[in-house]
Amino acid sequence: MATGLKKETSAALAYVLGPVTGVIFLIIEKDPFVRFHAMQSITTFVGLIALQWILTFTVILIFLVPLVGILMFVLWLLLIYKAWQGESWEVPVFGKFAKQLLKKA
Repeated sequence: MATGLKKETSAALAYVLGPVTGVIFLIIEKDPFVRFHAMQSITTFVGLIALQWILTFTVILIFLVPLVGILMFVLWLLLIYKAWQGESWEVPVFGKFAKQLLKKA
């Protein structure tokens, strides 16, 4: 462990600032549990931020932007909690994508 923290703590911290802390922990940690959560943080929040940005420019679907924001907040809290508890809970779609990216890395 490069940080000296418990793996659960490092995994939870990988979500704190979304993709920013995800990238940091992906680079400095070697533990597979932490790396999974770091990559899931990156894929999930980059994907949802991109979706929110795209919806902002579609007049018909702009009402969904606040809903995506609420989803992101609730998901953020849930992911921090699950990582802190030592669970490798996968976000549908983004979790599988994160695992595939980790296999290539």
